[in-house]
Amino acid sequence: MINDPAGLALGPLTRWLGGNVPDFSGAEPLVATLLAGGRSNVTYRVEDASGHALAVRRPPLGHIMPSAHDLVREFTVLQGLHRAGFPVPRPWALCEDESVIGARFLVMDFVEGLVVATADDAAQLTAVEADRVSCLMVDTLARLHSLDVQGLGLGELGRPNGYLPRQVRRWGQQWELSKTRELNGVDIMAAWLGDRVTSLTVDMPASLVQGYYGLDNVILDPGFSSVRAVLDWEMSTLGDPVADLAVALVYWTQVDDVLRKSVPVARDVTSGPGFWRRDRIVEEYARVTGRDLKNLGFCLVLACYKLTVIMESLNYRSLSGLQLGAAAQEQQELAEAVGALSELGARLVDSPTVETLHS
Repeated sequence: MINDPAGLALGPLTRWLGGNVPDFSGAEPLVATLLAGGRSNVTYRVEDASGHALAVRRPPLGHIMPSAHDLVREFTVLQGLHRAGFPVPRPWALCEDESVIGARFLVMDFVEGLVVATADDAAQLTAVEADRVSCLMVDTLARLHSLDVQGLGLGELGRPNGYLPRQVRRWGQQWELSKTRELNGVDIMAAWLGDRVTSLTVDMPASLVQGYYGLDNVILDPGFSSVRAVLDWEMSTLGDPVADLAVALVYWTQVDDVLRKSVPVARDVTSGPGFWRRDRIVEEYARVTGRDLKNLGFCLVLACYKLTVIMESLNYRSLSGLQLGAAAQEQQELAEAVGALSELGARLVDSPTVETLHS
């Protein structure tokens, strides 16, 4: 008897995989495990009786924001990045027929390795290993932003011109669709971003933007010698790479953080000995890429705005009883994260600098 996990129909999936994924025997029984970390698209580890393991991703159940959770986009980006040798799971197939499991889904390699997602995970690292992880995070982001998107076949992925104004509009619209209550911090961020977006430096070199770059989206070699895979590409597009850096900085933590400690997401993961401070991340990224970071302050506020909306959408789904993965048990923390991120963003409005993140 096949036991279907929530959101996955193993019988139809087994037959589909057997006909669409090379070398997948589909030998029953097929075993699927919902991976704990999924706060965006939902990911399962699927293994057949021969021991062949794959990762299957589908959109979340219930409330889905327009243009979010785009599996076609994610599959296209994975194809281009895999061809270029950038560390991502190898994509195998995309199913757009929702009758198979009840939703679109994509299939990719299941990448074994180490994920540092919590403070307990990070506490297992020595100071030397934490230093190496910090370096890998910056180097990998810089490498992503140096890729030739036309050469990867991703030149039509988005419109770099007007990227930041569209981001401000998009996340404002998403907030209206997802909010469960009014928050003054969101209004403050929205007004500030709207006032300043027209005066930004807009002739910056564009790149592929991952959209949600953080340590828990990276699979590391257990020896900390390399990044094996960067995950979660459904929000990727062409735009200002500094926006990626800003999201990574908001996710990053330091031992002397104050308000950031009240955000119960990735709390104190990078606060231990050896992990770089945010100012060093900025300095190293600027050195490696040679990029102008004039828009960093704006992008820090935008990152808080965006992450506030994303967390509120998860909170909305959790309140509806339709959230799978780690966030299913985190409703109270999600609600707290939304409020704390909006407060942090409002603080950044007064002083949009890296230093404000740990004030």
